[in-house]
Amino acid sequence: MTMATGARSEFKLGAKPLAAALIGVACGASPLPFNVLPLVMGPISSEFGWDFAAVSAGVTVFGIIAALLAPVYGALSDRFGVRPVVLWSLFLFGLVFGSFYFLPTSKTGYLFFWAVLGAIGIGSTPVTWSRAISMWFNKHRGLALGIMLLGTSLAAMVVPQIAQKAISAGGWRMAFPVVALLPLIVAIPLAFLWFREPRPEECPEGVADASGAIFGITLREAVRGYRFWVLLTSILLTAFAYGGAHIHIAQIVGLHGFSAEVAASVLGVVAIGILTGRLLVGFLFDRFWAPGVAFPALLLPAIACWLLMGTDATLSHVIIGGFLLGFAAGTESDVIAYLAAKYFGMAHYGRIYGVLYMPFAIGSAISPIMYGIVRDRTGSYDLILVVAMGMFAVGGALLLALGRYPDPKALPSGH
Repeated sequence: MTMATGARSEFKLGAKPLAAALIGVACGASPLPFNVLPLVMGPISSEFGWDFAAVSAGVTVFGIIAALLAPVYGALSDRFGVRPVVLWSLFLFGLVFGSFYFLPTSKTGYLFFWAVLGAIGIGSTPVTWSRAISMWFNKHRGLALGIMLLGTSLAAMVVPQIAQKAISAGGWRMAFPVVALLPLIVAIPLAFLWFREPRPEECPEGVADASGAIFGITLREAVRGYRFWVLLTSILLTAFAYGGAHIHIAQIVGLHGFSAEVAASVLGVVAIGILTGRLLVGFLFDRFWAPGVAFPALLLPAIACWLLMGTDATLSHVIIGGFLLGFAAGTESDVIAYLAAKYFGMAHYGRIYGVLYMPFAIGSAISPIMYGIVRDRTGSYDLILVVAMGMFAVGGALLLALGRYPDPKALPSGH
């Protein structure tokens, strides 16, 4: 028998798994590479003699490999549960990321390291964690997912500072093993103690029926409907617009004449934007129609792109631009997890989320190299920022076509 939401607070039941997921996301493959690479991109370019497109290609390979394997990790989570998937992936991710201390100077070897990281790290991202959290929460799912995804905000506030100190002490290579300690000695012990999926009697109403069978359609049924493709296209556009801007934000700030220390601080402002976006948008998702909330939220980073154009922005323009970009990232990740659960149910959530994560990861992966190409060929990021403005607007508007949520009890159910 499932337990009604009113019987006991969802947050009382799911507090420990949510806390473990928050820290797990913070220490996983979703934020760590993206918060270290902006600080080592310049030193790598100088030492290896590569242009910025070549340095950015590493995270492109990482993202594409991760994207292709996301449905596999999602299916493993559906079949075996999330807990073993995240524990093993965190462990292997930490080991491989730490080994980046030995990055070779050959481009083939450099890309190989990133490919391995993508192959083993995707299981430590929201692709897996969000399945369990979406099963612990229904009435407060938007806020719970927002809290879980605050892990990337926490990482963006803390990791650049840790990495910068490591770089100052031992050079750019030292950033990798120092940051790799986070999944190994922080996230894994907490996940081992606290993280699990709910038992049938712990599931809130609307997630499973009285027998414990979980509501939801299959991936095959999802792809037959227009909503899946609308959501996928929106995700691809917004991910492409944002991914390169985040990776290159330190370089964008530098082109405006500010120091590396200021650039690191702007990354912290981006993190605050992510945090604000996730909490506010998650809170509003639980109270209003989510696409109607997401559309105006995704228009804000278009303003950020305008503020960051040129080479003479003031410090206040750069700070506001960084905040609004972060707000977009906070909105986008919440959109994928929340709307996948709302429109398709939880029975096959891992597979469906995994496929929807593919355009997110591919867009985020291709974007940095495109930003790098534009920078290398034009000397600025203005052209790609104009393109990003349009992508944010169109990606947000597409969500308005999703229509009202289906009744979860009208969806098929299966164990």
